[in-house]
Amino acid sequence: MRLDIISVVPHILESPFQASIMKRAVEKGIVEVYFHNLRDYTTNKYRQVDDYQYGGGAGMVLMPEPIDKCISKLKFEREYDDIIYLTPDGETLNQSVANRMSMAQNLILLCGHYKGIDQRVREMHITKEISIGDFVLSGGEVAAIVISDAIIRLIPGVLNDETSALTDSFQDNMLAPPIYTRPSEYKGLKVPDVLLSGHFKKIEEWRENEALKLTKQKRPDLIQK
Repeated sequence: MRLDIISVVPHILESPFQASIMKRAVEKGIVEVYFHNLRDYTTNKYRQVDDYQYGGGAGMVLMPEPIDKCISKLKFEREYDDIIYLTPDGETLNQSVANRMSMAQNLILLCGHYKGIDQRVREMHITKEISIGDFVLSGGEVAAIVISDAIIRLIPGVLNDETSALTDSFQDNMLAPPIYTRPSEYKGLKVPDVLLSGHFKKIEEWRENEALKLTKQKRPDLIQK
């Protein structure tokens, strides 16, 4: 997979890709990640990429020309499965959306900033709009990191044990069951006997029951789905 991330402040995106699973994915050559500074595509001598909005109102808006130039250049070089704008009014990210996105070959993630982007960019280039929740951030960079992490870990070969991702919360509209590790007893609290039994069928049944119980308790809306 190739990820092209467009941002006004691309330097704040670099660190998460230099550690843990995302770093491993890049080092293995499974994922390529490129950061594009929107200011490199402006003709303004002060490298300005934003301006006041027509009609008045508080907040600056990212101008269409720099974004259009950047996306057009990338589209000329290769085909993209999706050009994604990270915006509060987009489709809410969930595990199902992440699963679908993880199968793409080339994706562009456009990070909004300030008040947002000129509507004409959305009409010209954007094929998908995604939100990570019903709240507003200062920019789309945090959302880009969240989305990248969510989809990269699903790509075959990234995790040491590929079945790990299949047992994550939300994969089957269920929360994951409780998990334990050594020691088997800590401060009087014991690991459930079934997990120490070596009886894999009973262990699987216990996990399924606990997952259902936890989902009913914490996220009954998932059961309804």
